[in-house]
Amino acid sequence: MKMKKRSLFAGLALMLSASVVLTACGGSKDSAQDAGGAAGKPVELIWYTIGTPQKDVDRVMEEVSKYTKEKIGVTVKMNMIDFGDYSQKMQVMTASGTPMDIMFTSSWAFDYVQNARKGAFMKIDDLLEKQGKGIKDMLDPAFLSGSKVDGHNYGIPANKELPAQEVWRFNKQLLDKYNLDIKNVNSLESLEPLLKTIKEKEQGVIPFSVDKNYGVFVPYDYVIEKMPMAVRVDNQDYKVVNILDTPEMKQTLQTMHKYYKAGYIPTEAATMVSSTDVQKTGKWFADKATTQPFADNLWTASYGYPVVSTPASPAYIYNWSVMGSMQAISANSKNPEKAMEFLNLLNTDPVLRNMVDSGIEGVHYKKVGDNVMENLPESKNYDMPTFSLGNLMITYLNPTDPKDKWDGFKKFNATGKPAALLGFNFDPSKVTSEIAAVQNVKEEFWAPLMTGTVDPDQIIPQANQKLKAAGLDKIMEEAQRQIDAWKATKK
Repeated sequence: MKMKKRSLFAGLALMLSASVVLTACGGSKDSAQDAGGAAGKPVELIWYTIGTPQKDVDRVMEEVSKYTKEKIGVTVKMNMIDFGDYSQKMQVMTASGTPMDIMFTSSWAFDYVQNARKGAFMKIDDLLEKQGKGIKDMLDPAFLSGSKVDGHNYGIPANKELPAQEVWRFNKQLLDKYNLDIKNVNSLESLEPLLKTIKEKEQGVIPFSVDKNYGVFVPYDYVIEKMPMAVRVDNQDYKVVNILDTPEMKQTLQTMHKYYKAGYIPTEAATMVSSTDVQKTGKWFADKATTQPFADNLWTASYGYPVVSTPASPAYIYNWSVMGSMQAISANSKNPEKAMEFLNLLNTDPVLRNMVDSGIEGVHYKKVGDNVMENLPESKNYDMPTFSLGNLMITYLNPTDPKDKWDGFKKFNATGKPAALLGFNFDPSKVTSEIAAVQNVKEEFWAPLMTGTVDPDQIIPQANQKLKAAGLDKIMEEAQRQIDAWKATKK
């Protein structure tokens, strides 16, 4: 889920309301001095977060520390670890007891649920009630309830988009050129006449841009992300099924294979690492992405040509969308109360939040309105992944952003429907070897099936045979047992 400043990351960046009360920022000068330690000495908090290390991070943290020292008696040392290295390095450091107070975690990097159960994070239920009251007042309750692990909170979700919604995206230049209408595009099958037109008339353009990471949408909620077992997303019966055996998946994969044979999908799709280069050239017509309010504007600004979209799925609130960006307090932190005070301030105080996000005013950015900023040339030395740093709803707008951007996010979040397993977290401890074996089998079949490269009528039976031999049935039985027990506790 990598999303750089002000760009849309295909999967993440979704937010809530920006009506935050500044008095919730907490901490007066006197209380900061009293809590700081002997003779008012400030507490240094060590913060590990994800993102390409930035040249000016220490320079910015000096300014941050001046502000937080005055407010709550702490200073901040930020350590950045690049996206591709973050999970592995954090596992090593937490296992070795490296000093740290706050760390980024999520459903996709330094796995939140797994590491909460391993004891890497501190339970923060009491801290939220005391030092984190502003966070509780600011967040939609679904964020905290959906991110509980075995009944407890171990991390603070970023205030962002709550649901996840898939959309079909289109290169508007080609839509306009051939006068193509997308109002009735609401399914994979309904794309066909548009793809056919582009295939016939635009040599060198990919009609349907797909790579090895592509995943089709079917109305199911996966028990474990990237594993082929799920329940119906609409809470019908909580029955765990092999997703490859569902009629919806079979039909969708048949359509993908039809498109592949027709030449709408790149022949190398199952091995393509990314579609980024294709997007840069504009030599594509349609693809699928995860959206947020005003996403078309962000895509258009990022690619340099107009992009429009239309819904490909309802907006559902999944565990992985709730846990897409979080901050946790280390179980070994010597200053958990001050760490929570800092996180409370970070998520409720626009001055601090925008300093951490955009750098030093007058150096990295300038204000062009009450809550509107413009990057300066020095911003190249402090280009942070905005989504990973806390409450997005109090970050400054760009000049091209609509004034009602955060109201749009609030409305979008209100449309989200809870997915069936929201709040359920599978405990894999009894089937770890089977999960590893199934994952190996899945890697063999998944990308070829999802990209339409192979005939699902032939390959699904082969895949299922190997999945069963690897232990999928045992994993599904354990999942069903846990889900039934969890369901019995739901009000």
